[in-house]
Parts: sequence; structure tokens; C-alpha cells
Amino acid sequence: MSSRGAGHWSSGAIPLIGPDILAPILASASDITMAISDMGQILSVLVNPEQDGFGTFHDWQGHDIREVLTSESVRKLEARLEDFARGVESTRSLELNHRASSGLEFPIRYTLHRIGQDGTILMLGRDLRPVAEIQQQLVEAQLALERDYETNREIGTRLRVLLDITRDAAVFVSLGTGRIVELNAGAAQLMGGSVDGLKGVAIEDELRGPGTLGAIEAATAAGRTEGGGTADLVARRTGLALRARVALFRASGARMLVCRLDRADEVGRDPGTLGDTLARLHDSCADGIVFTDRAGQILSVNDGFLDLADLDSAGLAKGRSLADFLARGTVDLRIMSDNAVRNGQMKLYSTRIATAVGAERAIEASVTYLADGHHPAIGYVLRDAGRQDAARGAGAGGMDDETMQSIRALVGTASLKELVGETSDVIEKMCIETAVELTSNNRVAAAEMLGLSRQSLYVKLRKYGLLARNDD
Repeated sequence: MSSRGAGHWSSGAIPLIGPDILAPILASASDITMAISDMGQILSVLVNPEQDGFGTFHDWQGHDIREVLTSESVRKLEARLEDFARGVESTRSLELNHRASSGLEFPIRYTLHRIGQDGTILMLGRDLRPVAEIQQQLVEAQLALERDYETNREIGTRLRVLLDITRDAAVFVSLGTGRIVELNAGAAQLMGGSVDGLKGVAIEDELRGPGTLGAIEAATAAGRTEGGGTADLVARRTGLALRARVALFRASGARMLVCRLDRADEVGRDPGTLGDTLARLHDSCADGIVFTDRAGQILSVNDGFLDLADLDSAGLAKGRSLADFLARGTVDLRIMSDNAVRNGQMKLYSTRIATAVGAERAIEASVTYLADGHHPAIGYVLRDAGRQDAARGAGAGGMDDETMQSIRALVGTASLKELVGETSDVIEKMCIETAVELTSNNRVAAAEMLGLSRQSLYVKLRKYGLLARNDD
């Protein structure tokens, strides 16, 4: 501290300050002011009126200051009091942690001054809570950075291990710089270089696209297709024709693409390409193809299903229940899925699909259960049966002579009402038998399918002798 100007204070130019004026001055000059005896007893406490977070602390007065300090702060204060007792005064500040009645701790930085012949010590304190909060935020930010660093390092290690053990040749390219970010040994071998030698190299220097297209342009065009596409590339060093399966993604705001490379002359002979063939069949099939999980939630659909359901895009169907698109909703879905899970497949089931515009369309469904230990799924092939219904309707309009003769033979044997009633009973029995068979004797599901209450179904089952003895 500079001592310039001290002569002015000792010359008597400054008059003595009365207690009624001194207290407000001290309260305003510091956040908290205490006067203590040389033994540590609190004689007076003043709090800056602008510091509303402290309270009044009037209950401290008359107590030993050690009672409101933490244990480590007590040791620091006693050492300073011993210095005063030996006549050694220090202008160095002293940071003490107080214990409030609520149990919270708050730090204060004090300067201690002897102000009386009786050993009274004036403690002028500054609140360090804002500084402590900033320090705590810095510590938490540093810990968060370290956690993120460890997480990123772990993810990077996993990626490198995965690239090393996979049999597929894979290369990651930054679209912003056009350079290879990461690749594995399989990709390096196809491009005629080493992993370390190809990292950071411009992809255009190693691969070229078909015709006048660059490798980046061809790969990006393929990656924009739904589910990823393929691009034909050529390795400049080895001259190999390559088939690249491309996917676009973003990482930390930067656009990236990943290419899975195969030799073009081996693609046709690779038995694994059956997956590509099935994928093309799925995309271009005229019939609707739907894959769901065990609960009936749609995982994927093809364009054929979009045409049946009058949907504009697959996104409008994915994530929804297939029951939303069936005329009988969960009844149809439960019958098809339960039979497929039980028997492995259900070859033919006739129902109606409810389109997005509120219309209904007759369909025939074949269902297959795709058993998988971790991700079982159910595949549905849906065919538009409207034309077949129309053909059957046209055929029914022109009955053959034998059918007409059978109907004519019944006329006269009973009244028209009796003939219609007997025919209705036959049709009703057939419908009930079919519903019970489709639901594997699940009476609740059969009642829902027929639009009957469970009690009414039992009455009709009993009427037509379709109840077993143990059911009674």
C-alpha cells in the first residue's frame, strides 16, 4: 500500500467522527463490519444495507466469534489474534468462512485493525460469495469438459476398433474439406495406399466418379436417396472399379459422408448381395410391403403400401400402428400377428384397408413372423383385392343353369320368409365358424370381428352346436 497522503490524516485536519456518523460510514464502506475484543468476543455487528442476502446477525452480538466460524477459519483467526497480542499488526486480508444459523457457509475477506487501547479490533469484511460462485462454475465447467473429453476419447476408440475388426471397407469423408477423415485397412487396400498415408488426403485425388462427375458429387447424390444409395467409383491408384454404399450425416455441425466400398466385379458373385436384391424388390414391388415390431408399430413401408393407403411419404406411416390403417383396427392386427407368431406365417387373410382420405379398399394379406432374438419383426404383404372382388361380383351376377335350377327347386317347398331365414342361418353359421377359426377359438376377438357382444356370440354358438361340452 502507498503511504502518500498519510500526513494529512495525522495533521488534525480531519475532525473526530461521532459514533452516530461512524456506524453508517463503516456499514457502507464494507459488506459486514464487526468489532471484537482481543479475546474474540463480538462487541458489535454492522451489515451493509445493500447486502440483503446476509440478514441482520444481531444474535451474534455478545457471542464468541469462534462460534460462527468453521473449524479451519477458527485456526486462522486465532493465529492473527496471537500476532496482535505480540504487538505484530498485519495489513494482509484474512478469508474466513462463517456458519449461518441455517447451516449454510459463506466466505468473507476481512482486514483487521486495532482501534482502541483496550485491545478492540475492527474487522472490515467483503462478501466473497460472488467470487465463490464463479469459482464453482469454473470448476464445474472444467469437470464437464473433462467428462466430454473422456466420452469423446472412448467413442473414438470404439470407432477405431470397429473399423479394424469389420470386414467391410469403410471410409469417412468431410464434405466441408473434401478430405478423408477416417478409414480402415480394407478401404486403404482397395485404394492402393496405407491407412496413415490416406488420412487427410483429398478424396478426389484417390477416387473418381463416373464420366465427368467427381467422387464427392457422385457420392453425395447417392447419399441423398432415402436409406442411402450406391455410387460407381474408380480408384485412381489401382484402377479398380468400386461400388460405394453411401450415407450422409452430420457430426458437430459438419456434414460428413461414409462410404462402404466393394469391388464392382465381385458384387454380382457375392452371396451377401441378396440383401440388395431384396431391398430393390421391397422398393419396387407393386404390392404393399410393411414391416412392424411385435406390437404392430410400423418400422418401414414401401411405395406399394403408400399407394394403397393414399399416403404421400413413408414418414407419415413410420412409428404409427398398422391398426390405424386397417378397417377393423386392432381386431385385424391381432388376428394376423397372433397367427403369424404362432404358426410362423399366415398365407391369406382378407380384410379392408382404411386410406388416409377416409376411403376403404379390399386387400388380401400374407403375414410372416421374422424371428430374431433381439429384434423380432412381422412382415406383411398387402395386395389390392378390389379387381378380384369386381370379377367375383360380375361372375355372381350371371349364375349357371345348375345353380338356378337348385334355387327354383326350393320354391314351393316353403314360404319365401322361411327360405330366406334358412339361408341366413347357413350364412351366419359359416361366418361364426370362420371367425372362431381365424382367432384360434379366441371368443373375445371373434366377437369383436363379428361386431357382437360376447354374450350374443355364446348364444349363437350354442344355437348352432358349436360349443364343446366343457364350454357349457
